[in-house]
Amino acid sequence: MKSKIINFLELIGLTWAIPVVRLAAWDNPKEQTTVLFRFIGLPMLALMVFLGAWSGVASQIKTSLGQLPGPVDVWGQAMTLVDEHNAERAKEAAFYERQEKRNAEELEKDPGAEIKMRSYTGKPTFADQVFTSIKTVFTGFLLGTLIAIPLGIACGLSKTLYAAVSPLIQLFKPVSPLAWLPIVTMVVSAVYVSPDPLFAKSYINSAITVMLCSLWPTVINTAVGVSSIDKDLINVGRVLRLGWFTQVVKIAIPSALPMIFTGLRISLGIGWMVLIAAEMLAQNPGLGKFVWDEFQNGSSDSMGRIMVAVLVIGLTGFVLDWMMMTLQKLFSYDKTREIR
Repeated sequence: MKSKIINFLELIGLTWAIPVVRLAAWDNPKEQTTVLFRFIGLPMLALMVFLGAWSGVASQIKTSLGQLPGPVDVWGQAMTLVDEHNAERAKEAAFYERQEKRNAEELEKDPGAEIKMRSYTGKPTFADQVFTSIKTVFTGFLLGTLIAIPLGIACGLSKTLYAAVSPLIQLFKPVSPLAWLPIVTMVVSAVYVSPDPLFAKSYINSAITVMLCSLWPTVINTAVGVSSIDKDLINVGRVLRLGWFTQVVKIAIPSALPMIFTGLRISLGIGWMVLIAAEMLAQNPGLGKFVWDEFQNGSSDSMGRIMVAVLVIGLTGFVLDWMMMTLQKLFSYDKTREIR
């Protein structure tokens, strides 16, 4: 039972909890206590030092928006944002409750009356904006993946194609999202014309910008992974007269999977960083727009609320990377592979 729990914790990346399991089983407690301190005690100590340094530095800095907020002030603003979210959800529930009551009264007077349900159009809360950003980055990331993996596989299998495509990759890879966004905005405005659009243009602009900036690491890592496949495997496929598609699915992709996932992790991290700048300019109602609006607001609470957004951006990026690492371990043949 203990080994199963430990294997599961290793699989999902929670290696810090393994000493806890071993301690519970009284397996070499002295060694496990040392390991537990290294995994949990030292990071907590570093966090306390960071918070202390932050508090000390913040008390000495005054900005145009007031005193630089310390950890306590930022925590207070975080709780305020939670309260605002709960209040907005209560308003939304009351809105629909009133609407249902009014419609019920109309139906009671006239059973054949036409009932209309209106959507709540209140201001998005901070939690709503976090969700919008996550949805946007995954949209751009998935679009980029659909392009990057097939292109990387093709480049890895064909040196001629890779030689042809490599200059284009090197040309577009370093382009900033601030350069892509105006082009994307103009193209989307010209192509995406609809009286009743399914998605807002700001959302599409941000997602496509994320796609254009994040797909290149996946292309490169996939191409390198496929091109590094053991030639004996390719020769076996030829001896067995496997078709091209079968060789790709049965040989190329499984062999290159660790490199592909490494590229996907890098791409998702880049996409998350790119997203904030894209949302600021595209005014997509996500975290980027939240930061920009608070900066423009200029109130005494704005700096604290921006700091909350910064911490949430960092924490969300950490969780996204952990998710990709776990997926790599789930799909990779070598599930004990340590990813750094």
